[in-house]
Amino acid sequence: MKLSTRNQLEGSVVSITRGEAMAVVRVRLTGGDVVTSSVTADAVNDLGLAEGKPVTVLIKSTEVALGVD
Repeated sequence: MKLSTRNQLEGSVVSITRGEAMAVVRVRLTGGDVVTSSVTADAVNDLGLAEGKPVTVLIKSTEVALGVD
């Protein structure tokens, strides 16, 4: 599958915290960093996500904001 999203990071699922409608998926990237994604519970099932499963993290955003005190 070809995607227009340019920011594609390889990793594997570290943990999945399921809620009724949403799930939080933590992914350890190849370099060791961990990113977190909120997806629907249906998406977890549809994608067959499980701990240890290899995934590609796709990041498409027009803005990334940071704040500090």
